[in-house]
Amino acid sequence: MRPHPGQEQILASRARFRVVACGRRFGKTELGKLALVCRFLQGARCWWLAPTLQMADQVWRDLKQTLAPLPEARVSESAQRIDLPGGALLAIRSTHHADHLRGAGLDFAVLDEAAFMEESVWPEVVRPMLLERRGGALFLSSPNGRNWFWQLYQLGREQTQTQWQSFRHTSVDNPLVDAEELAAIRRTTPERVFREEYLAEFLGDSGQVFDNLHAAARAPADARPQAQGHYVAGVDWGRARDYTAIVILDGERRAVVALDRFRQLGWARQRGRLQALHARWDLSRIVAESNSMGEPNIEALQQAGLPVTGFQTTAPAKRALIEALALAIESGQLALLPNEDLLNELANYTLRRRPDGSYRYGAPPGLHDDLVMALALAWHALQRSGTALAFA
Repeated sequence: MRPHPGQEQILASRARFRVVACGRRFGKTELGKLALVCRFLQGARCWWLAPTLQMADQVWRDLKQTLAPLPEARVSESAQRIDLPGGALLAIRSTHHADHLRGAGLDFAVLDEAAFMEESVWPEVVRPMLLERRGGALFLSSPNGRNWFWQLYQLGREQTQTQWQSFRHTSVDNPLVDAEELAAIRRTTPERVFREEYLAEFLGDSGQVFDNLHAAARAPADARPQAQGHYVAGVDWGRARDYTAIVILDGERRAVVALDRFRQLGWARQRGRLQALHARWDLSRIVAESNSMGEPNIEALQQAGLPVTGFQTTAPAKRALIEALALAIESGQLALLPNEDLLNELANYTLRRRPDGSYRYGAPPGLHDDLVMALALAWHALQRSGTALAFA
């Protein structure tokens, strides 16, 4: 397949070190494979590096297929390596255990998802391997805060650094990406995630998930149950170190109307607190975390007649919960109580990307996120009831 203009610009660069920050679906992997194969066929010793071997698995299959017509190529499946007579080498390597990356000199290296590699990989492992043969490197990644990849990107923007050149391309720069589809993704994606993942912006390292908190903290602190009201709740269980948190939403006004947060209480007393809130607000739906001791508590509450359903909090499920809540707060769909504990937890809640591109959501060490989770479960309950969607 012919490279699109953005890819052609990078391939045409004569810089020894090229740093490419790009959005999803720009075509960075195809770009890297094409650059690698061209150098390999010219007799170069080349490595493709990724944070994990699993991330490079499809690349390895594609490269084998591309080079299959070469009868002289020797393929080692166990070593994930292809050799040609004369010394040309192409190999797939993981940077997960960077200490193991030792070997003879290289002519060319592609560092895929470079921003998610350990900072030591480039200066301590790969760069020395390029020294003897004056090899080059292609860094490909979406941004991950302003870490070492960002520093190299800045280096490539300096005109005095003639060996370096940097490029930044958004997802839109791939002509095969539909702009309307991208606009639809933006409407359902938290702003920080979209800016980093699709616009390839280098954002600060705070990792704050929830924006617009000051404007969102507009719900009245003295709300009372209304006869025709529609109220739902989310429950995040805790006992000793963690808190149990309960958050109640008014589905008609899309606002937090009450919350409760406590710890070091037995399960029976905790259920009693929830039953008292149910009696006061006549809750139509309660979504409670079912992990660990959640399931027995849910069963006991169901037997007592409460409209409780469980939610199993896996990593993908948690991501969906949190991103839906972040979008609701950012867009002004949800009003928050001006409660100090709630606002502090939301302000301190962070997002960190893993090397595989997934995210880890949670409170910083020593802080709590119980009210965040209870609020996310309550918003999920509202969406499931249809009220939130009707007012969106």
